Amino acid sequence: MAESIYVGGLLVATPLLDDPNFRRSVVLILEHDEDGGTLGVVINRPSDISVTSVLPTWDPLVTGPSVLFEGGPVQTDSALALAVVMSGAEPLGWRRLHTGRRGVSRLGTVDLDAPPEILAGEISQMRIFAGYAGWTHGQLAGEVAQGAWYIVDSEPGDTFHPDPSSLWRTVLRRQPGELAFVASYPDDPSQN
Repeated sequence: MAESIYVGGLLVATPLLDDPNFRRSVVLILEHDEDGGTLGVVINRPSDISVTSVLPTWDPLVTGPSVLFEGGPVQTDSALALAVVMSGAEPLGWRRLHTGRRGVSRLGTVDLDAPPEILAGEISQMRIFAGYAGWTHGQLAGEVAQGAWYIVDSEPGDTFHPDPSSLWRTVLRRQPGELAFVASYPDDPSQN
């Protein structure tokens, strides 16, 4: 398990976190500033809203399911897209995450105002998120200290997991030691 908050890392909600915005969520950290705040997107919450109904020109590039993902409770009326580039190049309309972590070395944000055609041959996977998760200076560190989040390393494929509803368990199950057992924590402990 990772020790500190970093770009490209995952925040995995502990069973103690019962805030409906984050219950059993997996958040990819996109920006982190020790003196500022932290920004990420929930990567395991597909919505019922099709990409075609909101951003139809981007639909052909989206990795299934072809729906908007609920990226978090902040600015839910705005969209943010993540994509993986096929090569190490930085194509126009795409910006690499500022991290040296292997798991996200080809992952970056997409400028949704750019014409999709310029990225069509450059990206291999893409998802669009409505809203994001944000924390002010010290807020996330406090939540981690209170036991609300585990911080773990991401792996290639986490952001575009084919079965987003199973990602929380998948990420926990691959962790070393006792943390792997948390993956079997029941949805409702009173039913155990």
